[in-house]
Amino acid sequence: MSQYVLPEIKEPASLAKNEAILIANGDLRLSANQKCWPAQEAMEKAVIAAFAKEGITVKRGHPYNAARKHGFIESQKHGMDVFKSIPRDAPLIVAEAVWQYSHHLLHGLRDHRGPILTVANWSGEWPGLVGMLNLNGSLTKMGVKYSSIWSENFDDEFFLKGIRQWIREGKIDHDTRHVRPLDVKKLPASERALGESLAAQLNREKAIMGVFDEGCMGMYNALIDDELLNATGVYKERLSQSALAAAMLLVTDQEARQVRAWLDQKGMKFKIGSDETVDLTDAQIHEQCKMYIAALRIAHDFGCAAIGIQYQQGLKDTVPASDLVEGLLNNVERPAAYHAETKAELYGGQALPHFNEVDECAGLDALVTNRVWNAMHFDPATTLHDLRWGDPYNGPDGLGGTVKDYVWVFEISGAVPPSHLIDGYAGAVGERQPPMYFRLGGSTIKGISHPGEIVWSRVFIMDGALHVDLGRGTVVHLPLAETERRWKSTTPQWPIMHAVLHGVNRDQMMARHKANHLNVAYAPSAEAADRALAAKAAMFAAMGLHVHLCGDVRLS
Repeated sequence: MSQYVLPEIKEPASLAKNEAILIANGDLRLSANQKCWPAQEAMEKAVIAAFAKEGITVKRGHPYNAARKHGFIESQKHGMDVFKSIPRDAPLIVAEAVWQYSHHLLHGLRDHRGPILTVANWSGEWPGLVGMLNLNGSLTKMGVKYSSIWSENFDDEFFLKGIRQWIREGKIDHDTRHVRPLDVKKLPASERALGESLAAQLNREKAIMGVFDEGCMGMYNALIDDELLNATGVYKERLSQSALAAAMLLVTDQEARQVRAWLDQKGMKFKIGSDETVDLTDAQIHEQCKMYIAALRIAHDFGCAAIGIQYQQGLKDTVPASDLVEGLLNNVERPAAYHAETKAELYGGQALPHFNEVDECAGLDALVTNRVWNAMHFDPATTLHDLRWGDPYNGPDGLGGTVKDYVWVFEISGAVPPSHLIDGYAGAVGERQPPMYFRLGGSTIKGISHPGEIVWSRVFIMDGALHVDLGRGTVVHLPLAETERRWKSTTPQWPIMHAVLHGVNRDQMMARHKANHLNVAYAPSAEAADRALAAKAAMFAAMGLHVHLCGDVRLS
């Protein structure tokens, strides 16, 4: 008998055979959880009803909080408390109608032994599919088995067939035949040589990614362990967002005014108002201009080849949004910024790749893209986008042609390089970030991405190793009325890209993609995009990543 008082560990009773538990993860921000709760509640009712028709009683794993006015799990500690009462062998449904912070759940899902199903709505307004993709990428990185399903109304045959298999077998099989491993020997000789030489240069000379505070919005999948990253020749410089805010104080008003004057001269428009709580103001833009100069100075001081600003937590309570800054940094043509002492121009004539929301997987991708595209004399402007939503379109393209395809809406929080937009800076509009997420405001770079050929990609972690998916796409032009419909269905303050993916349908993309983000870069033509993809694939392979080609990819 032990002389010590041992802790009593209570395991909850197992469920009945025809029962399952549903949990709903949410945001860290109370305002977002409260506004989004009605959409989540409606989704849960539809999901629970669908399972009931299949003979499964779904019980909610945590109650609605009347004082907080929502029923989401809203923190990591809250999630730990919830999982105390969930049997580890229970069939578990994670239902997501909104953006969610994956780390609220990962502790419980890591230890769970029953079948896990992640479920998302198919909606642009309520981005549950974006949140689910992030959770899926995080579970993939952790090595936790799970299944996924998505639906608009939760009564279609695709959804019903999926949940029936999950009830029966504890898994859902999806079609991922569009994915195949790269055979380096099949790459064109010139592009293979270029990619391998760039990888050799990176391995010999190394590069630094500046990371302004890691771990944004629970995106565990967006963190690359040093041992994996360093093997590619890339190292992190861990920087502080407080240092960025402090550096902004050293930027003079005259320097910030020069940045604003440059943007005005280039034709960028800003929708200015007088109420800073809901409107974009000149004062907010002025602070963003200071952040732009401060970011370049810190990046130069530490020798960074790319930087990522977390912003969403901490910095958002101190200064206006970083998105205007991020889009400018990703563009070759941008306002000049100078060293505070030597007055030398910083990164003159160059894009400084920025990875939004400090997504390090996107940062590694952006660094590789920048080197390949520069070597090929293409515009190296690159950005990440949310895989936000999509809808079929069959009609005129507004340019005298037609589009008949599944057209994705790619959006990110304002941070696109203006060269991606129709008419560049002259086609860019600065609008205030939504108050629900951005209390102190700040301008976006809103616009419509111009038609053209793109390479899309995603770096992710699976089976303890770095992987990358590569594919091709075409950005199409849609009539303004259709664009406005899609904007109103998502976030109208943000830039939009109408993307058609080559040889990858909606459900294949959702089944395979391991993140809420993907990277995009333009090439001058379809032939040039094919060559750029080949060189990028060769560089990634030579860096030690497992390279996968997705859909219709031509290597010669």
